[in-house]
Amino acid sequence: MPYADTDEEPAELEELEIELLLEAIRRRSGFDFHNYLHSSLRRRIRNRMTQDKLPTVTSLLNRVLHEEGFLDKLLEDFSIKVTEMFRDPEFFLSFRKHVAPILREKKELRIWHAGCATGEEVYSMAILLQEEGLLERSTIYATDMSKDAIAMAKKGRFPLKRMQAYTKNYLQAGGTREFSAYYDTDHSYAYFHDQIKKQMMFARHNLATDGSINEFHVILCRNVLIYFNPELQNRVHGILTDSLAKGGFLALGSKESFISSHKSQFIEFMPDERIFRKLPVED
Repeated sequence: MPYADTDEEPAELEELEIELLLEAIRRRSGFDFHNYLHSSLRRRIRNRMTQDKLPTVTSLLNRVLHEEGFLDKLLEDFSIKVTEMFRDPEFFLSFRKHVAPILREKKELRIWHAGCATGEEVYSMAILLQEEGLLERSTIYATDMSKDAIAMAKKGRFPLKRMQAYTKNYLQAGGTREFSAYYDTDHSYAYFHDQIKKQMMFARHNLATDGSINEFHVILCRNVLIYFNPELQNRVHGILTDSLAKGGFLALGSKESFISSHKSQFIEFMPDERIFRKLPVED
C-alpha cells in the first residue's frame, strides 16, 4: 500500500485525503459518510485502490470527480451487503413466539427493514409472517442506500448453493413447512414465489441523511449501526424512534444497543435478541 499505518506523516496525509474524498462524495451524490466508522471506510477505499491500481486516495478522488460512473462504483463499495436468510435464527424464533402473537391484534401491519442490503432478511420475515397468518395484512417497506442492492432484492433471486445453509437457519427459526415450498429453482438460483414478494415495497433510503418515511409497527435495523460512529448512531436512533408507533417493536443486531437518550422511550422486550418495545405500551 502507498501509506503505512506505522508512518505518522503519511497516515495523517491519507486521513486528510479521505476527508476530501468524503466531502466530494457528499457534494456530488448527497450521501454523507463523514460519520461512518473511518476504519471500515478506509478498508473499502484501499480495496478499491488495490483493484484499480491507484497509488493514492487523491488519484481515487480524481476519478470520482472526473470519470463518469466511478462515483456509483465507489458508493457500491461503501454499501454493506453482508446478510443471509434467517440470520441469527434465535432472533426469528423469538420474534415468532413473542412478537407475532401481539401483532395479530392489529388489523394492518407496517414493517420497515432499514438497511435491507440484498433482501435476504426481508424474504425471511415475509415467510415468517406468512406462516403466522400475518402476511396478507402486512406491508413490508425495505430500504437501503445501495441502488444495486435494492435491484437485487426486488428480484427475490438467491444463489442455489446457499439454500442448504438457509434451510438450516429456517428450521432453527421455527419454520413449519418445507423451505423449498417457497421457491423454484434452475441450475444456479432459487426464485422466491410472488406470493411472498407481493407485500414488499423496496426503495432507496440513506439513514445518514434521510428522515422517517412512515409510522411503523415493527422496524428491523440489524447489524447496520455497528458501521456508524456514536454521533450518527444517535441520529439514526432518533429516526427509528420517531418512525415507530407507540407499542411498536424495534429489532437491532446482536452487537448493537442504544447509546443515547432515546433508550428511555423503550423497554427491553427480548433483551437477549435485541428486541425493544416503544413506550407507552397499551395491551
